Amino acid sequence: MKHKILYTLMAGLLLASILLSACTPQAATQAPGEVVPAEETAFEPMSVSAPDCEYGGLFKTIEAIDRYTVRFTMCSPDPAFPSKIAFSPFAIQPSEYLESTGGGGEGSALLEKPIGTGPYMVAEWKRGDELVLTRNANYWGEPADNQTVVFRWGTEAAQRLLELQAGTVDGIDNIGPDDFAVVAADANLQLIEREALNIFYVGFNNVVAPYDNEQVRQAIAMGIDRQRIVDNFMPAGSEVASHFTPCSIPGGCEGDAWYEFDVEAARTKLAEAGFPDGFDTKLFYRDVVRGYLPQPSVVAQDIQAQLLENLNIRVEIVVMESGAFLDAADSGALDGLYLLGWGADYPDMTNFLDYHFGAGATEQFGEKFTDITEALKAGAALAEDAARAPFYVTANNAIRTHVPMVPISHAGSGLAFKATVDGAHASPLGNESFAHMGIPGQDTFVWMQNAEPISLYCADETDGESLRACEQVTESLLRYAVGGVAVEPSLATACNANTELTVWTCNLREGVTFHDGSAFDANDVVMSLVVQWDAAHPLHKGNTGAFAYWSGLWGAFLNAPPSE
Repeated sequence: MKHKILYTLMAGLLLASILLSACTPQAATQAPGEVVPAEETAFEPMSVSAPDCEYGGLFKTIEAIDRYTVRFTMCSPDPAFPSKIAFSPFAIQPSEYLESTGGGGEGSALLEKPIGTGPYMVAEWKRGDELVLTRNANYWGEPADNQTVVFRWGTEAAQRLLELQAGTVDGIDNIGPDDFAVVAADANLQLIEREALNIFYVGFNNVVAPYDNEQVRQAIAMGIDRQRIVDNFMPAGSEVASHFTPCSIPGGCEGDAWYEFDVEAARTKLAEAGFPDGFDTKLFYRDVVRGYLPQPSVVAQDIQAQLLENLNIRVEIVVMESGAFLDAADSGALDGLYLLGWGADYPDMTNFLDYHFGAGATEQFGEKFTDITEALKAGAALAEDAARAPFYVTANNAIRTHVPMVPISHAGSGLAFKATVDGAHASPLGNESFAHMGIPGQDTFVWMQNAEPISLYCADETDGESLRACEQVTESLLRYAVGGVAVEPSLATACNANTELTVWTCNLREGVTFHDGSAFDANDVVMSLVVQWDAAHPLHKGNTGAFAYWSGLWGAFLNAPPSE
């Protein structure tokens, strides 16, 4: 299937040192009394630098130049910097608040009540019930359409649809594969389909036997009928994955396509690996619906049945709580097969391949492969798609050879809203903005998603349900256009690069206040990012302490202990 949209990262323009234009005039203008003026006391700029670039990360220095200027000096060119820095884990909170909360950890207020600059503030989080957000009256930009947004959740697609049909919620995510036609035929509802910028895969850790044997991994890659999974369990618009990255992203489908389903070849490969009679193993998953996996339990059962029938691999299914599952996957603690996936955070190869297989990736697949990491590092430093292509041929072919996981599908997904909702939209990145949705005459908008957020300190979360909630409350220097992927100004009015794309200077928006009334400045930016970057920082705690997006997108942590 050809995708309707071919996304191009703004890399080609970056060679000319992109200037991101300022937002609308009203976004920079505040009503009298709504903004706390910048302090008149002397500003002491913060700066943190790596001693050199041998530590393995992309950042050399993060520094405040003055109250409203931040400069990032990189160890190598980073054409994807604007798209990365716009991502919600790199949102800014007050440095004083980060310090007062201790940077996270068990019981920390930082995990449940972030202090941001966004159009909404956290009013109340009733764990297990609902998350209530209220309008930020002092927002620097266009006020939110609703006074209140309520997040609710339900694991079953049928339950979410029933709630929408009954009128108890105003919008839902991930309608069931069989319900697309139902929603489309209901005059009281509106269906909005989301582009399949995702990947669902079967993973394993290559340091855990028998998955430390490459032939075993290759046998499983050949022994799963992926088309059967797409045909039986995925929504309209889904397709079998020929590569890990969707083909609509430049470089995604460079190199050879994935293995065809071939039971005889798979059995031969497994026998050559020393397992002619198969083996016993486990299959881990979380029973949480995702856009890339709308029916996790039945897909797990089908894969269990396929592996038994095709390869005599005897699978025990293990269902885990969502947060514990993600923590165990990231730390490499799962000792069997597991079901996971990924939705695009920004439309570039670095978001898919570097995060999962690059030098800074988590331990979920086990040991890294240098032929993959070196090709990815070289490709990430180039701006032009044509120049990057040969490195992604190498990387994709090496992923096919080593089989760190088995890519199953790129799944279509859909959202449903009441027909009366104005501004209803689906984001290809899954970051819908509720500040731009509303029902005339109604002050509260109720949204129902697949699961409860894990925490609201999204610097240390990778879960989409958590990230969507954070995005209503906290903001990054740049942001993605509502319902799209273009990068535009947010807390920075512009971010400019030098010719080599190794130094990025961001000019901050003046007159912005946080939800607690404190003034936003460059030191808040430095602190919010350095506590993620520096593994030795006393505030490098978060929820689990993994900070997986930082290492996945920016490389190694500064001062990382040997075990990391």
